[in-house]
Order: sequence, then structure tokens, then C-alpha cells
Amino acid sequence: MEGERSAVGVIGLGAMGGPIARRLVMEGWPVIAHDPLPAALDAARDSGAEPVDSPESVAAAAKLIITSLPGEREVREVIFGERGVLRSVSEGATVIDMSTIDPEAARGLEAKLRARHVAFLDAPVSGGPSGAAGGSLIIMIGGDPEAVGRVTPALQALGSVFHCGGPGAGQVCKACNQLVVVGTIELVAEALTLASSAGLDPVLVRSALMGGYAASRVLELHGARMLDRDFEPGGRAKFNLKDIDAIKGLAATNGLALPAFEAAAAQINRLVDGGGGDLDNSALITVVEDSRKVSK
Repeated sequence: MEGERSAVGVIGLGAMGGPIARRLVMEGWPVIAHDPLPAALDAARDSGAEPVDSPESVAAAAKLIITSLPGEREVREVIFGERGVLRSVSEGATVIDMSTIDPEAARGLEAKLRARHVAFLDAPVSGGPSGAAGGSLIIMIGGDPEAVGRVTPALQALGSVFHCGGPGAGQVCKACNQLVVVGTIELVAEALTLASSAGLDPVLVRSALMGGYAASRVLELHGARMLDRDFEPGGRAKFNLKDIDAIKGLAATNGLALPAFEAAAAQINRLVDGGGGDLDNSALITVVEDSRKVSK
């Protein structure tokens, strides 16, 4: 993709895909965009992208296609559906799936597209909508090294690229990322609740922890939301459920016990089962606080 920049297709213009499309336009990449929601297409048009009416139309106009979707079912529909990518994709094209799906599913998709002479890269991301908007995403890629090399110039507009290995490796890396994130959100919630229960100012405690080894992006961002009681969703708690299943599956396949993760995952399930699935992940502190009330 040297010289004149080729068009990049973006399918799925939600919380992540919308900022991804806008960032690519900002960095000088022509963007062909699709989403089933008219409002999302209007926003894409306003940002300088060219909206089209189907994944098939995206694939007809771009040889580099990024999908950013809720899960495996949506990814399969966009690729193999009635007006899907495979209806018009050209040989030598590359599909980059930035959704978070099961590693085995990613490997299956890669094999099917390779049979059609289309490269498939699993490339889940970390950094959230703000990272997409600011070009600071961490992009974890699994797939063919040659294909990764071809698309890296475009992906560098979005953040830092890490080629983790063969097909499915990006999803394994993302599972490791989510294991740490889920566990850390629970620990931050426990720390702030413990501080408050012991009569300390949790705002002061968080500030102190941010200056030492306990500092993390989760303590910085989610900790602030916990203190502010700001549970408007950045990342909805219910979206962790598929990550939890993927992590448990990987652990079982590899004969590994993850006791700290299991405890944190149980807390996520309590939050979702209690009606908090559409709240931000930081709402996990309410589950910790409820356990304090029960124990008294």
C-alpha cells in the first residue's frame, strides 16, 4: 500500500468502528463505510467517509476491509451473508476483523477465506473508543506475515501493531488482555471499597496508589468512574461475557487453572445477572459494595 493510498473499507460503525473510520479519514485514507443504521452512515458521511449500502458494496470498492462487530455471528453474516463481502471481494484482498471472537472461530474464518484467495487477519484491539479516536489502539494480530506487512501502514494510523503469530493468535492475545483487565477492575473496586470501609478517603487512596506500583490504566480510568459513580457505558459489562467464555475455553484447552480470574468473572456475572449488563465495567464496584452490606 505504498504511494497513493488505496481505499479502506470499514464495516460496523458503532462505538469502535465509527472512531476507526474517522481516524483513518483524518490520517488521509479514503474510507468506504457500511453500517445497517442510517444514523451511523450519516455520521460517517459527515466525517468524510463514503457510505455504501452493504458489505458487498464495501468489498467491491476496497481491497482492505476492516470489520468491527459485536461477535462471531455478525462477522459471519457480514462475510458470508446474502449481500456479504464474499459476493464481490477480489482475489488478493485482505479482511481484518477487529471484533473479539473465539480463536478457533478466527482460524476457521481464515481457512475459508484463504481458499478464496483472500487473506484474513484476526486483529482485536485494546484502548476503547478514545484509543480509536486518538490513534493509540493496541492492535493484536494473528495471521500471515506477508498480509500483515501489506496492511500495517493503514493500521499504524490507528495505533501500535503487534503481530502475535499465526491465525487466531491475535484473539489469544486479546483474551490475555481481557483476563488482566477483568481481574484488575475487580481489584480496583475491592481496594476503593476497602479504603472507604476503613474510614479513609478513597479519592486520596486512589491518588496515592497512582504514584506507586499499583498504578494502571484501569485504576486511572475505571477508578475515577467508580469514585464519580459514572457508570455510563464506555464498555458495557455484558460484553465481558463472551471474553469470559473465551478465556475459560483457552484455559481448559491448555489444562490451566485461573483462580483469580474465576473470582473476578463470577463478579461480572453477578453484575450482569443483577441488571447491570448495560452499565460500564466500573459498575463492578456496586457488586463489591453489596457484598459488604451482606457481610455486616
